[in-house]
Amino acid sequence: MQDTGMLYDYVPISERKPLRWPNGKRLALLITLNLEYWELTQDHDGPYFPGGPSINERLLPARIPDFNNHSWREYGHRVGIWRIYDIFDEAKVPASCTVNGILCERHPQIVKAAAKRGYELIAHNYIQTEFMINYRDDREKEKAVILRVLDLVEKTTGKRPKGWLSSSLRCTVNTSDICKELGLTYHCDYMNDEQPYLIKTAHGPLVSTPYTQEANDIGMFLRRNLTTDEAFGLWKDEFDELYRAGEKSGRMMSIGLHPHIIGRAFRARAIREFLDYAKKFDGVWWTTREEIADWYLQNHASHIAASRTA
Repeated sequence: MQDTGMLYDYVPISERKPLRWPNGKRLALLITLNLEYWELTQDHDGPYFPGGPSINERLLPARIPDFNNHSWREYGHRVGIWRIYDIFDEAKVPASCTVNGILCERHPQIVKAAAKRGYELIAHNYIQTEFMINYRDDREKEKAVILRVLDLVEKTTGKRPKGWLSSSLRCTVNTSDICKELGLTYHCDYMNDEQPYLIKTAHGPLVSTPYTQEANDIGMFLRRNLTTDEAFGLWKDEFDELYRAGEKSGRMMSIGLHPHIIGRAFRARAIREFLDYAKKFDGVWWTTREEIADWYLQNHASHIAASRTA
């Protein structure tokens, strides 16, 4: 039985032509800051659903304010993101930012500060606790959610996102097609590659530019309990291997960061030292997913034959 959810061909990396990034670069480096928002309470029975890990896993009923967990996340809005912005300013390198639409309404300063720096803005659900799979049987409702976020980011910053990342990367079989229908060029939910490839939709091709759960501060610090030195080491090892492989065929490296985690004073050194390390290499393409998608839509045939992606 064919899996109707797989909207792309299986073309293993051993069967592709070498990927040649612009200007002879080896490695496209994508560092994503997740600008997300959580309500203090939720209007439903049962425990609060955070859509991600909590600092205190003894969750309260959803209608009872949980200042323990809420203020832990809110630290990212009040302090963490501003520390991270300073680190990227000092390094003089770009970041990409996923944006919950509600953040444009509640804390627009954060989103405007990213836009002012020229950072890429990626639509990322209306609120972090909302999953697209809730609308798996209602395509129009899912479309309305995506459109709402696109409109809010554009209204707040003057720039309309060109890509989408679902909260917790839980998209539906319709998400890619909706993205293409609404004029987007890339989708980040599929974490199955080190190179871009085309996603087939009824409205035309969309570029997959993977996010990451592995080189991600949530998994690294909260699930695997890495130290700051170990986190830097993980990013360095990932970088070194991909940079080596990129000499023969270009690669992408994705890092996922959350202001309430990497923005803590005792962890921030890891990303500062990694940026300093990566800047030493001339073959790094400090780019955005939008740039990659635009380039790949024009050049994919030189990488994966058109007959394999039509």
